[in-house]
Amino acid sequence: MRTVGVEEELLLVDAESGRPLSVAARTLQYAGEAARPAEPINGGAGAAERTAASGDAPGGSLEHELQQQQIETDTIPHTDMVALGDGVRAWRDHAIAAARRAGARVIASGTSPLPVGAAIVGKPRYLKMVEHFGLTTTEQLTGGCHVHVSVESDEEGVGVLDRIRGWLPVLLALSANSPFWQGEDTKYASFRSQAMVRWPTAGPTEAFGSAERYHELVSSMIASGAILDEGMVYFDARLSHHYPTVEIRVADVCPDAADTVLIAALCRGLVDTAAAAWRAGEDPLPISVSMLRLMSWQAGRFGIEGDLIDPRTLKPRAAREIVVDLVDHVRAALRENGDEALVDEQVERIFARGNGAMRQRAVLEKTGQLSDVVADLATATAGLDG
Repeated sequence: MRTVGVEEELLLVDAESGRPLSVAARTLQYAGEAARPAEPINGGAGAAERTAASGDAPGGSLEHELQQQQIETDTIPHTDMVALGDGVRAWRDHAIAAARRAGARVIASGTSPLPVGAAIVGKPRYLKMVEHFGLTTTEQLTGGCHVHVSVESDEEGVGVLDRIRGWLPVLLALSANSPFWQGEDTKYASFRSQAMVRWPTAGPTEAFGSAERYHELVSSMIASGAILDEGMVYFDARLSHHYPTVEIRVADVCPDAADTVLIAALCRGLVDTAAAAWRAGEDPLPISVSMLRLMSWQAGRFGIEGDLIDPRTLKPRAAREIVVDLVDHVRAALRENGDEALVDEQVERIFARGNGAMRQRAVLEKTGQLSDVVADLATATAGLDG
């Protein structure tokens, strides 16, 4: 069974005002002084445990991101989704406890609801990015959910990338959780997806056909001087340059950890299904990059409240219908992995109560205060809202 790990980019906000707070360094210092979380290997509660610091697996960390108002969590790989959910929550709890000592709260949101200024972490690489990309760098304060799914080789990984392209906008729609930007309603469900495409490598890709062509393209991008290094290849899905995984990067970070697990389970289902199609010699769906960009825009604009674009017909259909199609597309893999009931139940929950963007707007409509939106996100991120 393929392993799955999750990285979450989380915002640090002032406990009173809700505005982003530049305390990443202190938060990480306090986190380093505390015992690191233990993640269950498989089976959730009652399973054997190991600490994320044990060194026998990648992942298991709390780290800096580009801005001082942000940190990133990283679970160890799991085969069991209950255990993965426990790991996500354990690292959130670790971050929350450390941030509290620094006078901050932690929120899982694709963007800050309240206005924010630049506060770049002073690493040489980040400072080079400011010099090279200007405002795109200084305004980049977004929270994504990156899912790593193991693959057997780069060839299999590229075969997967070529065959999941059309379904990635559906993951964005389900996870959309960034309706506000600099204190204004953007009218998008995921404005993070708009902020990301300002980077020259971000967004959907063509079908590569082979690992050799994939690596040739990445090498050409770096050699062009337009990007600094391989870490700046911000494709919606890519081969990880750290782990033997496909890294699916399209989703917003979700307030509810259960939604994070849903996205992770669907990602593994997509990888399993695509790998089987690659081994069988089935061609990828013939979708142009231009059409994929349009599909991603539609998903980011409307989330699950409007139409999405069917990756098979390229025609608009109700979001719920296309989400059902995605689940059916990967159902055999979900059943094999033991994830079928989890996915079916969580999809129903999302359509019953809405995704993160819908939740944020509902709080604003009720109270009229973006600070209340932030407070509600903090509660959801901590898993305290029932």
